[in-house]
Amino acid sequence: MRPAVHPSPDTPLLPELLKPCWLQPAGVAALMSLRRGGVSLAPFDSLNLSLGVGDDAQAVEENRRRWKQALGVPFVWLRQVHGANVLRLTAQHLGQPSQDLPAADAAWTTERGLACHVGAADCMPVLFALRDGSAVAAAHAGWRGLAAGVVEATVKALCSGTGAQAADLQVWLGPRIGPRQFEVGADVLAAFGHGPDTADADRFVFRPRTDGSPAWLANLARLAQDRLFAAGVMQVSDEAACTVEDASRFFSFRRDRVTGRMAAAIWRT
Repeated sequence: MRPAVHPSPDTPLLPELLKPCWLQPAGVAALMSLRRGGVSLAPFDSLNLSLGVGDDAQAVEENRRRWKQALGVPFVWLRQVHGANVLRLTAQHLGQPSQDLPAADAAWTTERGLACHVGAADCMPVLFALRDGSAVAAAHAGWRGLAAGVVEATVKALCSGTGAQAADLQVWLGPRIGPRQFEVGADVLAAFGHGPDTADADRFVFRPRTDGSPAWLANLARLAQDRLFAAGVMQVSDEAACTVEDASRFFSFRRDRVTGRMAAAIWRT
């Protein structure tokens, strides 16, 4: 039986948060949760926001309450599937269980006081805002979603929905599994149009496994930048933090397997 849920004496009463380092437009706010400041016990310690990883539901609900209080605005939990679907958020989506929403790994909105919100633990949260602050978006970009075109789909949804150009967007790449830790096989190279003999070292560094089988270290941020630039985005800011290497601040599925999840949100104030 799990012990009663309670904060430890050294646990902050408020969540530890990351404020994105980017040229944030006026009238736009953004935050990312970190792993400290919640009530979940190990191995989910402490601000786990996911109900789907085996954590105590009571603890997760308290963590979510703290996260919502820190944001100060309502948000929608997407039904993320590592795909490229983009949902236009409206106030009508508030309160709907994620299982009742269409599967989507990105969301955008023009409504004020409604946060676009994605969860992650090694996958990369990507936040978008028009430079005039009139629309925002968030995308969940692991390698599968990135290869499927989630960032291009988000750019397209924002531009087609507002009449803006891709060059009018500012984008932030959040913490994710870094290029020293993201070991992949030839299937990932192929998903991005590379082969074992043609992989670009800026994106895939060859490093065989200890048994001699081929493997590469992938640079998820560089792959995302390639796609954003090709879509016409010119302003991309990179947090350049590795979730695997910083266990004090970040949950990491690749590092721990059984662990919690973080979230990133952006909204019009």
